[in-house]
Amino acid sequence: MPNDSRVREVPNDSRLIFADHVGRFYARQYGFPPMAGRLLGYLLVCDPPQQTIDELSQALLASRSAITGAVKLLESHGTARRTRAAGERMDRVSLDPADRQPRNLDSAIHKEHAALFREGLALLTDAPPERRAPLEEMAALAEFLADRLPRLVDEWHAHRDTLRASGKLPRPRA
Repeated sequence: MPNDSRVREVPNDSRLIFADHVGRFYARQYGFPPMAGRLLGYLLVCDPPQQTIDELSQALLASRSAITGAVKLLESHGTARRTRAAGERMDRVSLDPADRQPRNLDSAIHKEHAALFREGLALLTDAPPERRAPLEEMAALAEFLADRLPRLVDEWHAHRDTLRASGKLPRPRA
């Protein structure tokens, strides 16, 4: 087996507790299955940062099928990736480095939301104002976010670059 010298660390209770906290947060906020959130949390703190399905299953006290399903979900969201080194017979799962880019700050998504809400408002043209109010506010918020987010992303990139230059954030690997 390649990398026989690789030290495997059994997760301690604090890592599992953290993984559980992330799992509950992602389930509550984003509707993720708890195992997908637990896997994400564990991948944030595990050592080494690349783990096999068996290692993840053992660490998270879960079945291989639960881990495999969670990996597939995280891959579909661009959060995790599988890699396989030459000569190895199993994939290794890790966080996807590209996931550090702000995705939820895409103004196009909010433009699309606004268009959908405006479409709904067109159906309620003759409805009383209180009936139209939720869609009016949601459309206004979506348009506001679509307008402001590009500037916010630019500000974040400038701030991130400042933090990297000062050494407070690591520079990305090439």
